[in-house]
Amino acid sequence: MHGGDFMEKERLDVYLSTLMPPLPPELVEIERAARTEGVPVLRKDSQHLLRILIAMQAPRRILEIGTAVGFSASFMALLDTNVKITTLELDERAAARAETNFEALGLAERISLIRGDAAETLKGLTGPFDFVFMDAAKGQYPVYFKEVKRLLVPGGLLVTDNCLQEGTLLESRFAVKRRDRTIHERMREYLETVFYDPDFVSDLIDSGDGVLVSKRIH
Repeated sequence: MHGGDFMEKERLDVYLSTLMPPLPPELVEIERAARTEGVPVLRKDSQHLLRILIAMQAPRRILEIGTAVGFSASFMALLDTNVKITTLELDERAAARAETNFEALGLAERISLIRGDAAETLKGLTGPFDFVFMDAAKGQYPVYFKEVKRLLVPGGLLVTDNCLQEGTLLESRFAVKRRDRTIHERMREYLETVFYDPDFVSDLIDSGDGVLVSKRIH
């Protein structure tokens, strides 16, 4: 993204923030602390997108892959008091912190956190879910998708965050740093798999670091 484009994007984010309902103070503090510590949390424009998608979909059971400190799960739970969320997290310290945050926000009864590698814990879930939010280990997305498809009901929505990998996804694999090539290849594999799957209709939206929105139609 060019410097001018980046500045315009920031100005748009600031303006949109003035139009959106404010977050609860406790959630603002979770977001602030995470950003200060360099823990990835849902970007502002992706928050706006997720808000409208959940309002349109009106899900009752959400599956989240990648809890981190619990910001996005809490954000989604606060959008609709009828929704219940199952969230998966590998990192034990992050999971413990997320559970503390859920308690502080009064969401512990509606958010169930499952610890472990999502590639394995997904296999133990029976679902069904009508909304899936995926923001975890990017190199595992092709593996996750097989189980997600099993768990997502027809008519359900799959939302995948951070698909553009700060723009490197658009580069040739030879222009990507060697250490990032595996993730680069697997993200491209994931996007191709979902886009070409006849049971889904998808679009990659220029929000945050790229959000893939996929509706299961069959």
